[in-house]
Amino acid sequence: MAIRTLVQVAAAAVVVILLNTLAPTNANVEGRLARNFPLGDALYALRRSVKDPDNVLESWDPTLVDPCTWFHVTCDGDNRVTRLDLGNAKLSGSLVPELGKLERLQYLELYMNNLVGSIPEEVGGLKSLVSLDLYHNNLTGAIPDSLSKLSNLKFLRLNTNRLTGRIPRQLTKLRNLKILDVSNNDLCGTIPTLGSFSKFSEESFRNNPRLEGPELMGFVRYDTGRCT
Repeated sequence: MAIRTLVQVAAAAVVVILLNTLAPTNANVEGRLARNFPLGDALYALRRSVKDPDNVLESWDPTLVDPCTWFHVTCDGDNRVTRLDLGNAKLSGSLVPELGKLERLQYLELYMNNLVGSIPEEVGGLKSLVSLDLYHNNLTGAIPDSLSKLSNLKFLRLNTNRLTGRIPRQLTKLRNLKILDVSNNDLCGTIPTLGSFSKFSEESFRNNPRLEGPELMGFVRYDTGRCT
């Protein structure tokens, strides 16, 4: 009888140890949820600002605290959002400044929708961003100067919108930029040619009737051009 009791006690102890080892502690769970609250809030702010006729955002349930479980969202090993893939999703509406909270976002893919309004300045705070694809929408306003802070950016495609104003000279400091396309907009001024812009052909800027240059021709200065 005593031996049986000892075996039962030992078995119970092993179960407790296994549970403590395999199950996350309350502190770990709470830490993960607290970390993901801002991410979920940022994404849900986008959901609230757009119309979604095909229900591609149906899984974006604010009662599910972890946005890594939502469709079209990719996370890293730390459960931080790294990709947002919503290209050609028939979304209409506007971008939201809350997107700037996605600190580890590397790919923001919102091309071929019907998005309107301006590109939020806060997008320039996405310091991990590698690809910004907003082409084939109806975005208006200027290209934010803040995009010059995206030091890891390799792909910047803003073509086929209704963007206006000058191309920010600060963008020439983006040393990692491989692809640039701002064609088919209503940009004005002259085409910068310094820094990373020196490798882009005029195809990157075509069909902007008020855009002049490129500057390397020596006939126009950056502060000239039809911007009035």
